[in-house]
Amino acid sequence: MSTFRTTLQDVGAAPGAGVLETRLTGLSAEEFARDVWARKPLLTRRASDFSDLFSAEAVDELISRRGLRTPFLRVAKDGATLPDATFTSSAGVGATISDQLDDTALWRAFADGATLVLQALQRTWGPVGEFGARLSAQLGHPVQANAYVTPPQSRGFDAHYDVHDVFVLQIAGTKRWLVHEPVHPDPLRNQPWTDHRSAVAEAARGAAHLDTVLEPGDVLYLPRGWLHAAEALGGVSVHLTLGIHTWTRYALAEQLAQAALAALRDDPWMRSTLPLGVDGPDGELGMIREHLLAAVTKADPAPLFHRARRGQGRPTPLGPLAQLAAVDGLGPDTPVRLRAALEARLEGPRLTTRVGWLDFSEADLPSVSRLLDGEARAAGDLGVALVGRLLRAGVLVPAGE
Repeated sequence: MSTFRTTLQDVGAAPGAGVLETRLTGLSAEEFARDVWARKPLLTRRASDFSDLFSAEAVDELISRRGLRTPFLRVAKDGATLPDATFTSSAGVGATISDQLDDTALWRAFADGATLVLQALQRTWGPVGEFGARLSAQLGHPVQANAYVTPPQSRGFDAHYDVHDVFVLQIAGTKRWLVHEPVHPDPLRNQPWTDHRSAVAEAARGAAHLDTVLEPGDVLYLPRGWLHAAEALGGVSVHLTLGIHTWTRYALAEQLAQAALAALRDDPWMRSTLPLGVDGPDGELGMIREHLLAAVTKADPAPLFHRARRGQGRPTPLGPLAQLAAVDGLGPDTPVRLRAALEARLEGPRLTTRVGWLDFSEADLPSVSRLLDGEARAAGDLGVALVGRLLRAGVLVPAGE
């Protein structure tokens, strides 16, 4: 059974129920893990009011005023993705980079029935980024956020499956969803739906597992591999897709194998040359298997796993001016806390985070350990010099940030 972390101190939220329970499913984390997660779709009607996260106005703001570049937007029509050059251009004096979004070209494409896909919103729209960080902390898997903006009576993509789980949050308008059972259950990231194109097309012609219309506030959860296609109905549809890039046992096996192979580099026998005249591996495989099995048995993939986790996300935003003000005004009474979503781990005297690593003396380790719970503390209780070092490193932030 999957294990869920229900305390969101890592992202600065109050302990207790997380966004999974309060805004997405209405189920407890334990119920979702036991009955739904990675098993079957779940439709939750009127799960929440998502106007605080995203809106039609946010779409216009991002497209027309933020100077976004590709690949932060894709455009799709009739099941195909349009070339970037059809909706990008230079933005004039002082902004001559040629791949910025062209709002006029996008308006024309949208009016002609194209779907606009705002990608990686966790990087470009603050409320979505904060929500995604909270969900990621609760699930223990990385989260990406895209918005799909579809004109009336239009579809963006043909029936397909994703190689990650998704939560679909309907923001505005309505959209009909057709969901079919997998033709390739639990696909890995290098097993896209196009590898099974004919099977997907055939399955999509059959009876749907779920045929439903999402309205604002509804949430649809789909495990990876489930086929789906969607079409806007009478008006413009805007929905958020929270993609959960799930860790798999296969990924852990890859890291275990990498750790074992790294250890075998220090084995002189494994580095030795095969005999002259060898015409195949048969005579060597037995001993190699024994060495490899022994290395796998002893290997510790945890460092690789945590390094990969750190690389798949970003800490919460850090304002350089606010951080400088905190350093300049630092005193014993200054409240500070661990920066959220750092993936901080104390391994012996070393603190590893998404922004690098720091080594500490034995005297500082108790204070560093106390910081890892994310609670706010006065600088004087931890050591002003230590707090100053961690503020400068971008590991601590003012508690009010």
